[in-house]
Amino acid sequence: MNNADKRNLKARAHKLKPIIMIGQSGLTPAVLAELNNALNVHELIKVKIRAEREARKQISAQLCAESKAELIQSIGQISVIYRLNPDK
Repeated sequence: MNNADKRNLKARAHKLKPIIMIGQSGLTPAVLAELNNALNVHELIKVKIRAEREARKQISAQLCAESKAELIQSIGQISVIYRLNPDK
């Protein structure tokens, strides 16, 4: 994905609210299932991760690896994740 595509996705994500919130329990199979469902429906989502900085980086990377998605942006506790839905 090139910079122009990422810039476009960041602009689209600006108005979105976080769909998934990850708290004390961390990354569970239920969260991953919900993430995949949300990506299938929306393609572009925001995820709120309530953890320390290093843990947020690890969780964001793990989310993208598990769902085969791409991290577009991460600011504070909010990560923007994108996965193209080929059926749309």
